[in-house]
Amino acid sequence: MPDSPFRSPAPGLPPAGVDTSRASIARVYDAALGGKDNVDADRHALEAILEVAPGMRAVARRNRAWLRRVVRYLAGVVGVEQFLDAGAGLPTVGNTHEIAQLVNPWARVVYLDNDPMVSAHGRVLLETNEDTVYLHGDLTDPGVLGSDSAVWRYLDRDRPVAVILGAVLHHIPDAADPAGIMARAVDALSPGSYVALTHFWDPGEGAPDHELAREVERRFVQKGLGSGWFRSREDIVSYFSGLELIDPGVVALDDWWPSGPVRSPGSAEERLILGGVGRKTGLTVVH
Repeated sequence: MPDSPFRSPAPGLPPAGVDTSRASIARVYDAALGGKDNVDADRHALEAILEVAPGMRAVARRNRAWLRRVVRYLAGVVGVEQFLDAGAGLPTVGNTHEIAQLVNPWARVVYLDNDPMVSAHGRVLLETNEDTVYLHGDLTDPGVLGSDSAVWRYLDRDRPVAVILGAVLHHIPDAADPAGIMARAVDALSPGSYVALTHFWDPGEGAPDHELAREVERRFVQKGLGSGWFRSREDIVSYFSGLELIDPGVVALDDWWPSGPVRSPGSAEERLILGGVGRKTGLTVVH
């Protein structure tokens, strides 16, 4: 792994290079999960969201539960041995590599994130697991999965890879073309690969939760994080262009459980995030 300018922090301190005056997506998510790797700016941003949407903490937990089910499915039922967790966030209980390697001890996992704090914590993790690596990178960079990408030093691009995009694309603005970013990622993968993603959902005008979606988006974008857009189901499904959607398709997170029971969302906020998994077949798929 190339050397990084960010060093692992002393206990209770952020690594050098981290801007603690502004909220970070990874640290706000950590705060929502009850973690300790966050600062005042992150907690203030989270509190602004919780004022109008107290169920967003439960959304973070359900997103993690979705991740665990999806990785078990991909490593176990499907038999994928390589994972790329992009926009991975800070290490927490039930990381992608822990779930994948519990099912398949030889699974290899690359984490990719543009947050320097994630990179610093990842360096510590790397010391304890030779089949897991953290890389500093950004999906909006056209070369992040190019032929000379560091990702392919650790993963074999000629074999199937499962790409995990949990709560990532809704932090990419329309101007950055999230659909184009997805298309480039899919194009870089070999047939038999999978992409799994979750995304904030706006059910549209006239729907009971539409106004809540709009207000939570305003809090995300204008009161600290600067990102966190709620998009239509059609937009979210369009990100799977070129992929064959795995049943049950793009659905509420607790409905994506092919081998277990379905649970009803416990709050309005939990209804406003969808998830899905798609497979690259090598054929053009039209949704």
